[in-house]
Amino acid sequence: MDRRAFAASAAASLALAACSDQSGKFQNYHGPRVTSVVVNKGARHMYLLNNNDILRKYKVDLGFAPRGHKRIEGDGKTPEGQYWINRRNPNSAFHLSLGISYPNAQDIAKARALGKSPGGEIFIHGQPNILRDRKRAERASDWTAGCIAVKNGEMEEIYAMIKNGIPIFLNA
Repeated sequence: MDRRAFAASAAASLALAACSDQSGKFQNYHGPRVTSVVVNKGARHMYLLNNNDILRKYKVDLGFAPRGHKRIEGDGKTPEGQYWINRRNPNSAFHLSLGISYPNAQDIAKARALGKSPGGEIFIHGQPNILRDRKRAERASDWTAGCIAVKNGEMEEIYAMIKNGIPIFLNA
């Protein structure tokens, strides 16, 4: 290979490397498909399932007032019931996030009957990206505003495994 061809090849390789994910944040997953997610709030565990088989189990942190179903914005509760994974955010304020379809029509109606907003923006996510907030979260349990939080490495795996449209069951 002549010098010009080598230089062009090396430049192309460097350009491709610059475009690839060097953080390890975006993993690939080639195992059995996740068909549902179950969160047991009382045990602080989340399970990724393929039909009835548990593929993974994670310890989770919840909202700062986790007992009971989320009713209104700011109550610090993590919802209970069946929802859906409905969006992905690789640029979240937390290390990756997967959106949960809360609030549903019933949640909205109940909150409106109280003259309140049901809130929203409930996610499965990793630790905060801001160092000060991450240190505070590491010292606490049940520190979110109603979300489900896991360690960053676990979130990378979860993000690769879960696709939009998967049901999530949040149980007391």
